[in-house]
Amino acid sequence: MILEIGKLPTHLLEQNILSKIQPQRKEILVGAGVGEDCSVIDFGEEICVLSTDPITGAIDSIGKLAIHISCNDVASNGVEPLGILLTILAPENSNIEDISQVLNDAKKIARALNVEIIGGHTEVTTAVNRMVVSTTCIGKGKKRHMITSNGAKYGDDVIMTKWAGLEGTAILARDKKRELEDVIDEEKLQEAMNFMEDISAVQEGILAGKVGVTAMHDVTEGGILGALWELAEASQVGVEIQEEQIPLKKVTREICQHFRIDPLGLISSGVMVMTTNHTEKLLAKFKEKGLQATVIGKVIEGKSVIVRNGKKIPLQPPKSDELFKVI
Repeated sequence: MILEIGKLPTHLLEQNILSKIQPQRKEILVGAGVGEDCSVIDFGEEICVLSTDPITGAIDSIGKLAIHISCNDVASNGVEPLGILLTILAPENSNIEDISQVLNDAKKIARALNVEIIGGHTEVTTAVNRMVVSTTCIGKGKKRHMITSNGAKYGDDVIMTKWAGLEGTAILARDKKRELEDVIDEEKLQEAMNFMEDISAVQEGILAGKVGVTAMHDVTEGGILGALWELAEASQVGVEIQEEQIPLKKVTREICQHFRIDPLGLISSGVMVMTTNHTEKLLAKFKEKGLQATVIGKVIEGKSVIVRNGKKIPLQPPKSDELFKVI
């Protein structure tokens, strides 16, 4: 069976991977699962939260992205990231300056997030044809405050931060700049490139954890619709999403129209989805900190749907990210 580029389809992931690695030890509070961003280990009153991710869909700024995506995962459990293990796999004929640039970019972002790069691995290999960076992030928190992707309750509001397609827009603007210069004006293209500065969701995740949410999930491959499906699946509930309420920047829409891809299926690191019954308090806290958050739907019984032009359309499991149709 030939697979598409990107994450494994959910049914194949469950059948061939997750079914073989279910937790056996009582210390493992959260193991691998659809929609779960992290694993969680019980350390008494405290928990250790871990997440690992590679960067495979970008060329520019991969050191920055590598730190952000793993830290965002840990923050989706409402805890602060502490340390990062960083692996760099460089293709044949790489030079030391390229590797140093990846590390310098990673170090800069880690320092800004108060996260330590505590180890890893670096090598040149014929196994890759371009630079691949993988990170494992470690965080800790109080067990009683633990948040996962599987706690959404019927009647909760569904909230998303920032706007759909954030990371994918930044990647396309940078990696496809020459092509886009002919169709997007310079000011808009620069705006899209600057989205790279909005890819951290750590502040939002930690704040949401303090205020109180029932479930939280960061938006990566598969875009906002994929993340919503995963959260609902993990919680064994449905969600009803109002498409017109999903924030979307004009430049994202224009770039996606040019490449004929769906912005709602575009990788969106920097965006967090969460469910809560403390909506007014949470939105007020976000506004107080200058953070964007929008109510986009409700947790419901039954199947997940997106309401588009007044019509309810079933929400589908995430497929290969729209980014891979372009890069």
